[in-house]
Order: sequence, then C-alpha cells, then structure tokens
Amino acid sequence: MSSERFYGPDFALLSQQDPDIAAVLLSELKRQQSNLQLIASENFTSRAVLAALGSTLSNKYAEGYPGKRYYGGCEEVDKAEVIAIDRAKSLFGAEHANVQPHSGASANVAVYQAFTKPGDTVLAMSLPHGGHLTHGSPVNFSGKWFNVESYGVRQDNELIDYDELRDIAIRTKPKMICSGATAYPSLIDFEKVRAICDEVGAIMWVDAAHFIGLVAGKAIPSPVPYADVVSFTTHKVLRGPRGGMILAKGEHAAAIDKAVFPGMQGGPIMSAVAGKAIALAECATPAYQKYAKDVIVNAKALAAALEAEGMRAVSGGTETHLALMDIRAIGVTGKVADERCGLAGIVMNKNSIPYDPEKPGITSGIRVGTPATTTQGMGVAEMKTIASFIARAIKTDDASTLAAIKNEVHALTARFPIYTA
Repeated sequence: MSSERFYGPDFALLSQQDPDIAAVLLSELKRQQSNLQLIASENFTSRAVLAALGSTLSNKYAEGYPGKRYYGGCEEVDKAEVIAIDRAKSLFGAEHANVQPHSGASANVAVYQAFTKPGDTVLAMSLPHGGHLTHGSPVNFSGKWFNVESYGVRQDNELIDYDELRDIAIRTKPKMICSGATAYPSLIDFEKVRAICDEVGAIMWVDAAHFIGLVAGKAIPSPVPYADVVSFTTHKVLRGPRGGMILAKGEHAAAIDKAVFPGMQGGPIMSAVAGKAIALAECATPAYQKYAKDVIVNAKALAAALEAEGMRAVSGGTETHLALMDIRAIGVTGKVADERCGLAGIVMNKNSIPYDPEKPGITSGIRVGTPATTTQGMGVAEMKTIASFIARAIKTDDASTLAAIKNEVHALTARFPIYTA
C-alpha cells in the first residue's frame, strides 16, 4: 500500500521535512505487517484510534478535570474526556473512572499515592512468579518506597497459593493487597482475595493491565465488583492506545483523582484520552466480545501445540491470552529461543518461570500471547502452524534454516494483512 494511503496526505510533507523519521514509520509498518507479533502485551489498534492519536487534540494542555481546568480553551477536550469516562464506567460497571494516566505504571503510582504512604506495607505477587516491576521490585520505586511483602505460586501446580497469601497478610497486616501479574496464565480468584483483604483490613487493588480486555469482552470474570481499585493499561487485549486507566469505588473517587492530578502527573495527553474513548466504544460491540473469546481459544490452542512440540505449559495451560512455556526439555534457554525466533520473524519474549534456576536475563521460559494474531483473524489452525514455526526456530542455530522459516512466516502473515484497507 502507498504510504499516503495509510498515513494520510501529511506523510508527503513529513517525507520532505524529515525523511529519516518517515523511513522509520514505514519500516515499522512493514515489520508489524510481515512478522508474527506474539508479545502478550501488544496488539493492533484500529485505524480510528490511530487517527485520534495523530489529531489536533495533541496540541491542547488540559491540566485538571472536565469543568475544572487550569487553562482556558478546554471546552472541546472536556467533551472527549467525559465521553471516555462515561464509556469506561458503562463498559465495566464501575462507579468511578479516571482516564488520564499516561501508562499502566503511572496508574499504579497513583494507586499507591491514593491509599498508602512511603514505608507502608503492601502485599503483591512476586516478580519471579509472574508479578510486575511496580509490585515491589527492588529496582522500582515500589520496592524502594514501600515495604513490599510478596506471595507466589505453589511449586506443585504453579497456581497462586491463597493459603500462603492469607498467612502472609495476617502476619504482615498490609495496608493494601495487589492482585494481577504479567506472566500468570490462570484466572485469579477475586472473591478469595476480597475475603483476605476484609479479614486484615486491607485495600484490595487489582492490576488488571494484562487481562482487562478479556473482562471488557465478557470472556473472563471481572474484578470490578470485588476491588476497591482496578488499574490497567489500554493497549493490550483492550486494543486501544498506549496509556493507562483507573476504576474505583465511588468512595475512593476523590482520592484517586487527586493522586492522578496533581499528585502524579500534570496535563493529560488528550489525543490519547480520545483514543481510549474510541477503543472503549469498540469493546462494547458483539464483534469485540467474540474477539475476546477467540483470544483465549487461540491461546489454549497455541499452548497445547507447543506442548506437542516438547515444551511444558506452566500451570498446565492457560485460561487467558498468554501462555508461559518451560522450554528446558528443548535444551536451550529463553534468551536463545527469543533470539532465534527473532531471526525467524517471530516476535515473542524470554520469560522467567516459577522457581526458575536461570537468571532473569537468561530464563528457562518464553511467553507467548495471542491478542495481535487474533486481531489479524488467525484461528486454531494457524496457532498450530505458529507452534511449529516456534519449535523449528528454537531448535536450530542454522542461519539458512531460520531464514527459510521467516519466509514461511511472511507467507502466513500475508494471508492475514493489517492496515491495508
């Protein structure tokens, strides 16, 4: 397709003014179109979302909230933010929504600020067992500013140990308990977590960044009825622009809004807020609900097919959009697998597995996700083909073989084109 057809007539101007950046835009488009995108936290937004991101709303500074801005001229951007808030509350059945956070990490900073003080105890999932940097990693603000206690998964079944979680909560009396992870393929029992929070008097925070799109599509249970606060990103299964969002009980609305602004950030990125509104409307459609269910079907099929190729699915498989595979039986590390797959046009990531003997930079596992390939229209048959590509790539260091697999990958993605209309 022509660059102007995708990027619009302004692309000709960009090509003249800054050919270096114009070339990057085109090469990145080609990379996304031709390779397999299996990063569990990535997706392809709609053309409508991309249009909002490149709109004149990007020019407007809008510190504050609709009707209470610190700058004039916010009449139009106020409308966009109100639409986004109303759509978020309706889609998730939430009492309050804040659509301003620039990212998931920004949203998490606001949650800490709304409910805790530096030095308070917070209980969250261990990073090596699937948690997130902002859940208490010692290299992150969360681990430096708070006393973070960690819970994990059982060694025998690799599922969250709720008995251990409760025991730690009773012993440490945390101010807040966080549920949510970046590499946990199973569902979280929010009712159990709520009961533990009630028992110890803790705020229940769910970081739903990875799975909120499945909630939006009514494919898995929602944490909203149970949690005091739910934070998430808008660019994974949710298929919106890169950014963050927070849902909360009405009683926490003022604390959350104050924590986001002025507590955590200044003016929101109004073009992104508009993009979030568009994505939320898309999520409310029957087509998206089917998509969310298909993401899980595809993830299950991909995990099963990779197991047939000699890898082991952590926790016995997946109930979500991602699978975590233990590849030690193949005889290579996650780092090597990642590199080899990259040379074959397969984009995924190395990932630690629970109780991993390897260092985080090496790992014994890989993480694969199906949001993007499902957006392209791929199904169970293609997941089996993709598993074959991954297995063949991981098992060879021959450059010509990897190049041949890459050609097969390109032939597959050509059958499921993106951004061509």
